[in-house]
Amino acid sequence: MENIRVRFAPSPTGALHIGGIRTALYNYLFAKKTGGTFILRIEDTDQTRYVPGAEEYIIESLKWVNLLPAEGQGFGGNFGPYRQSERKDIYERHAQILIEKGQAYYAFDTPEELEAARAANPNFKYDAVTRLTLKNSLTLSETEVRQRIDSGAPYVIRLKVPENEAIVIQDLIRGEVVFQSRELDDKVMLKSDGLPTYHLANVVDDRLMRISHVIRGEEWLPSTAHHVLLYRAFGWEAQMPQFAHLPLILKPDGNGKLSKRDGTRLGIPVFPLSWKGATPEDSFTGFREAGFLPEAVVNFLAFFGWNPGTEQEIFSVKELAEAFTIEKIGRSGSRFDFEKAKWYNHQYIMNAENERLTDLVAPILTEKGVQAERQFLEKFVGLMKDRVTLLPEFWGKGSYFFTEDFEYDAGMITKKWKPENAPKFEKLIEGIQDLERFAAVSLDALVHHFMEANELKPGEVMPILRIALSGTMQGPSVFDMMELLGKERTVARLKKAMQSFSN
Repeated sequence: MENIRVRFAPSPTGALHIGGIRTALYNYLFAKKTGGTFILRIEDTDQTRYVPGAEEYIIESLKWVNLLPAEGQGFGGNFGPYRQSERKDIYERHAQILIEKGQAYYAFDTPEELEAARAANPNFKYDAVTRLTLKNSLTLSETEVRQRIDSGAPYVIRLKVPENEAIVIQDLIRGEVVFQSRELDDKVMLKSDGLPTYHLANVVDDRLMRISHVIRGEEWLPSTAHHVLLYRAFGWEAQMPQFAHLPLILKPDGNGKLSKRDGTRLGIPVFPLSWKGATPEDSFTGFREAGFLPEAVVNFLAFFGWNPGTEQEIFSVKELAEAFTIEKIGRSGSRFDFEKAKWYNHQYIMNAENERLTDLVAPILTEKGVQAERQFLEKFVGLMKDRVTLLPEFWGKGSYFFTEDFEYDAGMITKKWKPENAPKFEKLIEGIQDLERFAAVSLDALVHHFMEANELKPGEVMPILRIALSGTMQGPSVFDMMELLGKERTVARLKKAMQSFSN
């Protein structure tokens, strides 16, 4: 196979949407599958939308999900700079090449003049028809054009779009896509401040960085017509990359593209990491801070458009790369199913090493003012991980392991507690206190012997013990709970509960 080079090229205009991570993932998987190179390029030519900290956020997000570029901004490589704002001279040079080839022209129209043209004609666009009535190097003499440029008059450089041509794109996902040049405008290539537009920078960089495949979101499909024209204008058509435009990630109800506002509205993360904006409205919780493991997020995102064609749902990144093909990406948008995301996270938490979970859970407990020994925490996460969907639930569902300040399930006490059994339970507590080997298996044997000796059913004993120890009917095995709490805390809780239940 040819030398595969793909890029993820986000703009640092704020938090990176989870759809951006999906785009990065598909590029990464394609590179891994083909032995190619995955590149990170920062497209920051629109300085009016630049947000400080956004570039660092992008890089941190990629590191969190472990989709590390082999080359690019922050990662090194031989095709830099990988930040477009540092490539201004390159774009100016290429804009001049277009002028010299007759594929572009200088346009001196002021914003006020263009606004007047739009007011006179609501359907106005700068194209093959209107450009001959406007103030540009196609209508002005060469002398006047030179005088204007030499005097410092502001101008832009526009692409000279052919008047009546079909522009055919063979998209790897959508098949043949045809645009008519008469429907396109003469896009600005170089702005009056000397910076390129997205179109010029994108095409020039993809060519100079030897990009072989452009895998990006569906929203960029309309831009591809101008990009193909640019490749032609430069004489690069033979080196043009192959295009693959990914389907949209849809809102949970399926109506429209998932937006950052949907996350706020529905109380779900739609960004990889939390983002603190200038206002509360521009601040968002990320998947990481919501309690997701990065590999769960990657596995979840892989199925937004791609399907292996098998029943398998759990994939490591290595397995995803082996199974991944662009041909298995569909054209239709995929609905964002947060419950499915949580299901994936549950699977990964259940199968995670206790040591790793302890590293992730310890800071959550510290925030709650809890300090516990490492050995205790590892046993705790081992007991709780089958019952947890998100990392904060280790505290939410298991806080009773760390505090004596919890309430009892009053409804269950009313339903299960029989005051006449109090003396029997006191005898059981004595037996627990006298037990030499305080382990789950010994406790299990002791309690079952107690039930048989006192002709009590499990439903009369186990719920009482569980509520006494934790206040709730939820949680791991009663005997595992006892073993982890230890004899002293177990006995103290049982005595306290008996006193409370009898009052």
